[in-house]
Amino acid sequence: MKAYEKLLLENKGWAAEKVEADPEFFDRLAHLQTPEFLWIGCSDSRVPANEITGTQPGEIFVHRNIANLVINTDVNLLSVLEYAVVHLKVRHVIVCGHYGCGGVKAATTTTDYKQVLNMWLRNIKDVYRLHRDELDTIKDEELRLNRLTELNVQEQVMNLAKTSIIQKAWAERQAPHLHGWVYGLKDGIIKPVFEMEACTHIDPLYEYDKF
Repeated sequence: MKAYEKLLLENKGWAAEKVEADPEFFDRLAHLQTPEFLWIGCSDSRVPANEITGTQPGEIFVHRNIANLVINTDVNLLSVLEYAVVHLKVRHVIVCGHYGCGGVKAATTTTDYKQVLNMWLRNIKDVYRLHRDELDTIKDEELRLNRLTELNVQEQVMNLAKTSIIQKAWAERQAPHLHGWVYGLKDGIIKPVFEMEACTHIDPLYEYDKF
């Protein structure tokens, strides 16, 4: 059996188990999507949003990319954000990184990862530059990377707050709340590292007069 064929076989087994436990599961799922959360996470295969939060399909709207970045020119991310905030009206947006992130580590090197990856990782290099004074005092590499992971999450939450999508939602319905979390691969525990309540004032340059 080829590797991809095993995935299809496992899918059939999973679907059968769901129907046996709850005959109406898929009918209910097909007609309803009202998630309370948007999850912006890392593409790393070891950090599945539903599994590590104990949630079911339909409860979390998910976007993933390398190192859980929020970039103001990323139309993929922004389309997900707008749909979740404007149409699904999620109450919470979570940026979740993870310790041991390969993207974070790669960004601290001078390795040439070729044009597209270099461009993507540049955003994490910018986070390091902004917090260099703190990070350079941490001599242990693992601890320094862990702290950079936390600071990266914090900056991505700030990037969310600066979008007109979030600013408009804050003005109109005082939601969503923004959360920055980091997942531990070694213990499976999520650590909250940064929180931003809806309508938090940021630099006035990013706050619009009216919509």
